[in-house]
Amino acid sequence: MSTFRQRTTLLAAASTAVLALALTACGGDGSGTKAAGPAANDPAPAAAAGRNADQADTAKRTGAAQHTGSSHHTGAKSPGTAKTSRSAAAPLCTTEDVAVSAAYQDGPPYTHLVLTAKNTSGHSCMLKGYPEIQFLESHRENVPAVAKSKPAAPVVLTPGAPAYAVVRLSNGGVDEDTEPVTAFSVTLQGSGGLATVKAPGAGLAVDPAKWATGYWTYELRNGADDI
Repeated sequence: MSTFRQRTTLLAAASTAVLALALTACGGDGSGTKAAGPAANDPAPAAAAGRNADQADTAKRTGAAQHTGSSHHTGAKSPGTAKTSRSAAAPLCTTEDVAVSAAYQDGPPYTHLVLTAKNTSGHSCMLKGYPEIQFLESHRENVPAVAKSKPAAPVVLTPGAPAYAVVRLSNGGVDEDTEPVTAFSVTLQGSGGLATVKAPGAGLAVDPAKWATGYWTYELRNGADDI
């Protein structure tokens, strides 16, 4: 009987030892396999959080820069754009809007003429290109224009404002083949209509082989209108 109790005690002790080993293997005492999920002292989550914060800050700065760039883009127009807009808004001058007159430039021999187009209307208008001049019935083509006198921007005349165009009549040579002109026609480009202009003084002596015209400009410019 005593031997039987000893064997039972040994079996119970053995079972207890096996159970303890099983619990240890399952991490019951904290020294076995770790449970799923990061530990409190794991550095990976802290690094990820830092990266996320940096990305959020970068996105915030990028968004602010894009917003600022968009506001700048939609701001005031450049002077060149504003000038183009004003020119596009002004209608073309017609012969009803402007009065065209002629005067000699300098003294004899009278080789050059100055045309003046004055806005006599109550609104602004734009003079396009150069005056289309016909001096003679026998020469129906327009007097050719000199490209170097072309202004950088269209001429927009406010009410009462003038524009000018210099016209070469001849070279002033005594042997030139000139013809007399007491009146001539001027057409404004793009708007149609024809103005009859009286020649100054006793009339003009024009040479079809030499004549030329400058573009409409706000003022008579030295050099640029020397045609």
